Amino acid sequence: MTPSKVIFINRYFFPDQSATSQMLSDLSFGLAQRGFVVHVICSRQLYAQARASLAPLEAVNGVTVHRVWTTRFGRVRLAGRALDYISFYLSSAWVLLKMLKRGDTVVAKTDPPLISIVAMAATKTKGAHLMNWLQDIFPEVASRLGNNPLPKRIDELVRKVRDSTLRAADMNIVLGERMREFIERQGISAAKICVIENWADGDATVPMAAADSELRAQLGLAGKFVVGYSGNLGRAHEFQTLLDAASLLSNDKDIAFLMIGGGVGMSALQQEVSRRGLNNFQFLPHQSRASLSDSMAAADAHWVSLLPSLEGLIVPASSMEFWLRGARSSLSAIRMAKLRG
Repeated sequence: MTPSKVIFINRYFFPDQSATSQMLSDLSFGLAQRGFVVHVICSRQLYAQARASLAPLEAVNGVTVHRVWTTRFGRVRLAGRALDYISFYLSSAWVLLKMLKRGDTVVAKTDPPLISIVAMAATKTKGAHLMNWLQDIFPEVASRLGNNPLPKRIDELVRKVRDSTLRAADMNIVLGERMREFIERQGISAAKICVIENWADGDATVPMAAADSELRAQLGLAGKFVVGYSGNLGRAHEFQTLLDAASLLSNDKDIAFLMIGGGVGMSALQQEVSRRGLNNFQFLPHQSRASLSDSMAAADAHWVSLLPSLEGLIVPASSMEFWLRGARSSLSAIRMAKLRG
C-alpha cells in the first residue's frame, strides 16, 4: 500500500531565504527525517530574484520539490505581482490534482494569498485532508493597507469563500493569540484552530556578544550604540517613527542605525534617508542564514515594526523574532508533526 503524502503549497522554498520559505523548509526537512513522505509545490523563483530559474523537479533532503511555471514580474508592481499569483494558482492546481491521492494531507500556506481555495477544491475532489498554515490573513491585509483592487461585493464573496476553506480544513495553524481570536470571529470552531509560533534553529542561530561580531567591526560600528533591523521591510511595516527618531539623533555620532534586508519599505526608507541627508544609517542586503548570529550581534537593540491596523492579521517576520524563538523551535516543529499524525 502506498503511504499517504504530506503536500505543502507555498510560492517559495529552499534555497530561498525569505521567511515563509525558511519556516517551510525547516518543517519539511524535519518531517522527512521523521519518515513522512513530503512533497512541496512551489515556484521556480526566489523572493528577491524573480528571474531565477530553479529546477522544475528535484529531491532535497528527502523532500520532493515540484517547482511550477509562473510569470516572473516580481514584487515591485502590484499588477505584476497579481499576474504572478494567478499563474501560480493555475499551475499549482494542475500539479496538485495530478499527484493528490485519497488520504493525503495538503498544507496550504498564505503565499500567494488565498491559495487555500485551490487546496480546498483539490482535497474535496480527491478525498484528501486540508490544513491551512496562516502566516497572514487576506484579503483583510490588502484592505487595511488600502490596496485591495476588488470591488466591495467581490471582496465580500472572496472572504466568504476564504472562510469556507477554514471551515473545511481539519486544522488551521495560526501564529498567535490575536490571529486565533480573529479567526474565531469569522465563525471558525476553536477546535479547528491551533497556535504554533514560528521558530528558529536554536543550534544554528545563537546569541553572541556585540564585541564578537565581525560585521560590526567591518562596518566601523565599534563603540557606538547600534539600532538594527534584519529581514524584509514591506508595505505592512511602519518606519516613520524610526526615521524621525534618527533625524533627531543625527548629530549624535555615537548612535547608528543598521538596516539589513530588503523589500518595498526598505527601498522607501533608504530613499527618505537620502532625501533628508542623514548619515547615521547603513543599509545591507539580506545576510546568509549561516551568518545570522554574527549580523544580529552587530546591533545593540533591534527594531520590530508593524502597522497597528494589521495586528492580528500579520506577525512581523524579522530575523530578530526567529533569533529569539530559537529555544522553542523543536517544540513547535514536533507539535506540527503531531497534528498530522
